[in-house]
Amino acid sequence: MTQAPAAVVRKQIVVAAPIERAFTVFTERFGDFKPPEHNLLGVAIAETVFDPRVGGHIYDRGVDGSECHWARILAFEPPDRVVFSWDIGPQWQIETTQDNTSEVEVRFIAETPERTRVELEHRNIDRHGPGWQAITDGVDGDAGWPLYLKRYAELFAE
Repeated sequence: MTQAPAAVVRKQIVVAAPIERAFTVFTERFGDFKPPEHNLLGVAIAETVFDPRVGGHIYDRGVDGSECHWARILAFEPPDRVVFSWDIGPQWQIETTQDNTSEVEVRFIAETPERTRVELEHRNIDRHGPGWQAITDGVDGDAGWPLYLKRYAELFAE
């Protein structure tokens, strides 16, 4: 018996940092933990920008100045949570129809004054339409959110 793929992926990690720092590092240093090989541009990524406001974007800027806007900031509530769209379709191309995009919510919960639990929920993946299971497989796999969160946590060991 096979289990149907889920339209939600949940991951969490605990970092040795106060909640404010955990939130700031996630939003201001997103490009420091996003794998550079996760690239929809035709050129190498010079930087990944996280525009910290509702209506802002997460985008990659190529070494040639080209840009790939792959997420929209839907909620920005420091230091507790941020929500952004996932505007990348099942063929790993930009999805321009907002009704066909999923959401990623990241919550920051202070466990102690120096320890923060970061909970990530990538939901409504089935909105991407046929082939959406490929997105679930990708973001849930070792090169997806687990890799992002591992690299994010490593920034606190610097």
